[in-house]
Amino acid sequence: MNRMFPKLSLALALVLAAAAQTPGGNIPTLFVAGDSTANNSAAGQQGWADPFAAYFDPAKIHVANRARAGRSSRTFQTEGLWDKILAEMKPGDFVLIQFGHNDGGPPDKDRARGSLPGTGDETKEVTMPDGAKEIVHTYGWYMTRFITDTKAKGATPVVLSLTVRNIWTNGKVERGSGQFNKWAAEVAESQHVPFVDVTRIIADRYEQMGEDKTKAFFPGDHTHTNPAGADFNAAAVVAGLRAIENSPFTASFSAKTATRSLNLPEPKDPNLPTLFLIGDSTVRNGRGDGANGQWGWGEPLVRYFDAAKINVVNRAVGGLSSRTYLTDGHWDKVMAMLKPGDFVMMQFGHNDNGPLDDVDRARGTIKGAGEETREIYNPIHVQHEVVHTYGWYLRKFITDAKAKGATPIVCSLVPRKIWKEGKIVRASADYGKWAADVAKSEGVVFIDLNEIIARRYDQLGAEKVEPLFADPHTHTSRAGAELNAECVISGLKALPKDPLTSYFAK
Repeated sequence: MNRMFPKLSLALALVLAAAAQTPGGNIPTLFVAGDSTANNSAAGQQGWADPFAAYFDPAKIHVANRARAGRSSRTFQTEGLWDKILAEMKPGDFVLIQFGHNDGGPPDKDRARGSLPGTGDETKEVTMPDGAKEIVHTYGWYMTRFITDTKAKGATPVVLSLTVRNIWTNGKVERGSGQFNKWAAEVAESQHVPFVDVTRIIADRYEQMGEDKTKAFFPGDHTHTNPAGADFNAAAVVAGLRAIENSPFTASFSAKTATRSLNLPEPKDPNLPTLFLIGDSTVRNGRGDGANGQWGWGEPLVRYFDAAKINVVNRAVGGLSSRTYLTDGHWDKVMAMLKPGDFVMMQFGHNDNGPLDDVDRARGTIKGAGEETREIYNPIHVQHEVVHTYGWYLRKFITDAKAKGATPIVCSLVPRKIWKEGKIVRASADYGKWAADVAKSEGVVFIDLNEIIARRYDQLGAEKVEPLFADPHTHTSRAGAELNAECVISGLKALPKDPLTSYFAK
């Protein structure tokens, strides 16, 4: 009898012992299959999949970095590295697949690791440097094999695009080597598996940092990062995983994830008009995945619209005010995507009441809707800044959107769960009023969400409103977010000329 399991049969003990030696044991394993950008032991360099493990709770999921430096999608398979992962893989596991940096080389010279370009079924027989013959397939063929093998094991594959090289032109960083990102996306789509555009996420962040600061991540060459760069890229991968619709990883993230990863969506079909939502955590809490049971109304709002007619893109960011949404660069990114015929629905106010220049957030705006300004030293950005009124920032969003040929829609802030004499306290004397004043002066649509939702809460009463919140008074539960989204729609439909009527789902 096995001493580790004195009360079990020998057969069962052997099964459990084997499970204990398998990566993850009785919990899922998240394997990483890739090259040196994911796993690198060269002096001073590191791949992203090493610090990546810290973003997950080890009690819920085991991260196994099986990437190997110098490998392509082809040689990872021909050298038996993939077979080793398959031997350990079990139902319920996950595999992140990221190749391309080494697939562009010759298939039969030098390291003889290149794959054929494209995603088709083309093959080429080559003679290897050692004289052996090999049938070489396309990059897409090898990527597809990773996926089909993983599915056959009852595990879930996720395809990643490449990490970003430190190559800049006119202030813009290179976004992918060759066409491997495009081919990876095509394979993922054809196989109906998640695709995370890591390239876009990292490139956006590099450009926000600037070329000089990015350079510090690359001590030896333009491809391989140091540990700081590896962690930066790991956070980008996590951001992409969090953004997967109904992400299977949500419950497995560690506390570190909440502070490091953010990935905002983009229009799925650029040929359609887009309704952009901008605001704070009451519109999109955290990463829009229900963390801590908290949801913003922007997530359930999507189901009210016909996806074949319009994109609904929730670009709200928790913790921001109308001011910091602008100064942190989020509005610039919306503007870069905005086109004639689009819509911008805005809701700010919850975070505008904070200090203008505190060392923690420095996000407050001047009260009111006038032209008053105040010059401050911003300790967050370490520079002087001219701060405007709440109304000024709303007008900025409105005038910019109009200049792009888009339609602005202003919402007053959703109410907090604060009762006074049996009724919800309104914001009709401050931020709700100022939002209405700006909308009127600019001649744009206004939805008084504060009043519409407050009336619903009054009708429901305190007992029924209580479960609509996931914290003491500000952030709603899923049920609360759905009620608020319903109020947004009712506010739109009550307008004399609702600009979004033709886009509603039937």
